[in-house]
Amino acid sequence: MSSSSPAPTYYIAFVTVAVLVLKAVNEEVTEPYMDEPFHVPQAQAYCRGDYWTWDPKITTPPGLYVLSLILKKLFMLKCNLSMLRLTPLLSLLALPIALTPLLCYHKRERPPPSLTTPLLEAVLLASFPVAWFFGFLYYTEVPSLVSVVSTVVLAMQGRHWLAALIGLVSCTFRQNNIVWVLYAYALSQVLYLRFRRAAPNEKPPPKLHDPLALEAGPEDLLWAVLSAPKVLPDILLNFVPYALVMAAFGAFVVWNGGIVLGDKANHIPAFHVPQLYYFVGFATVFGWPALASGSGGVPAVGRDVYARMFGNRRNTAVTLVASVIMCLTIYKFTIQHPFLLSDNRHYTFYIWRRVFLLHPVVPYLLVPGYIACAWAWYLRIGHDQTLLQTLLLPVFVVPTLLPTPLLEPRYFLIPYILLRVQVKDVPLWGLVLEGLWYAGINAVTMWVFLYKERAGVGRFMW
Repeated sequence: MSSSSPAPTYYIAFVTVAVLVLKAVNEEVTEPYMDEPFHVPQAQAYCRGDYWTWDPKITTPPGLYVLSLILKKLFMLKCNLSMLRLTPLLSLLALPIALTPLLCYHKRERPPPSLTTPLLEAVLLASFPVAWFFGFLYYTEVPSLVSVVSTVVLAMQGRHWLAALIGLVSCTFRQNNIVWVLYAYALSQVLYLRFRRAAPNEKPPPKLHDPLALEAGPEDLLWAVLSAPKVLPDILLNFVPYALVMAAFGAFVVWNGGIVLGDKANHIPAFHVPQLYYFVGFATVFGWPALASGSGGVPAVGRDVYARMFGNRRNTAVTLVASVIMCLTIYKFTIQHPFLLSDNRHYTFYIWRRVFLLHPVVPYLLVPGYIACAWAWYLRIGHDQTLLQTLLLPVFVVPTLLPTPLLEPRYFLIPYILLRVQVKDVPLWGLVLEGLWYAGINAVTMWVFLYKERAGVGRFMW
């Protein structure tokens, strides 16, 4: 296949539908909506060359506005609402191209030689409902996701200086992307240590203790930690560019007096432990086709999860202890953010009221489900990965989600995509099922947003 290979039909269809949806959004939503009234005027100020005016209600850095300014100068675009919405749309169209090499790395396959031939699976993942929806509004979510995915890909390719640079750019969209910059480095080094081999006639390099995830036990974590000092000299040099990004980010935090740029009163970091449980549930609701498409299907998933939870006395005891701890954290650290309780234009408002507030006992009844979902994902992605490779993402999800006091699906977007790409063996029927699931959700949510506006309430969105 040459570098000029034509785009596959499914990608052409993805682009066509996305352009038509943006056209419908611009026709129906002619005024900035929700967060757009903050972002759009700020971008227009940049387009005028006014880089010093700043709306104090905006909490994220100006990466989105700079990207729009670059597109304006490249393509001679205007800075009206319709043209500004091209920024997230173009990011959405680039997402399958960014996801393709990442999927191929996890599958251990050679990526397509042409950027215009993304994998079908990459196109389907780019239509993930939260990413798809915010690809048509002037928000930071999709450019942020593309930059993070690109950072991870470059790090896995060993292009660490460029990865660090793109990682720095990702932090100009959302500050907490600094966590994903470190994740990119950590994942690349775990994979490097796993697959490196000694050259002929050379002494074998030190090995990190990192057995296959499904064969590992709790003691293997201890052995992994104890073996780490032996391999640190081999990976420290690659950390230099990421350390410079960390230093730049630290300087920003000191200069700014915190991570949040503006409106600090409504974005105070918290210790929101249940947010981790919500993410596991969220990932399972959206990703069940990937979970169900493994060997043996749903019955096998059920059997394996049950065995991990109750297969013997030790597993049962661990499950019971974990359940008690989780119930305590739900009791102690559940946060009902004022926005969650008052803004009835978001689906989370209704989920919270009609599920979590249905009865005081409901949040606790969900605990076994959270544990089962976590095991299902661990078993699904861990069958061909090492222990550290499988646990890296949960470790980095914690500092991303734990400080966020608001239950917000957008916060789950990057963790979900990085989790889902680790499922390497979804068969074609599973991809079709996943695509239909996403398409159905996208059709309903976009139709509701565009054509079911309620007087006195507004348009419903994620």
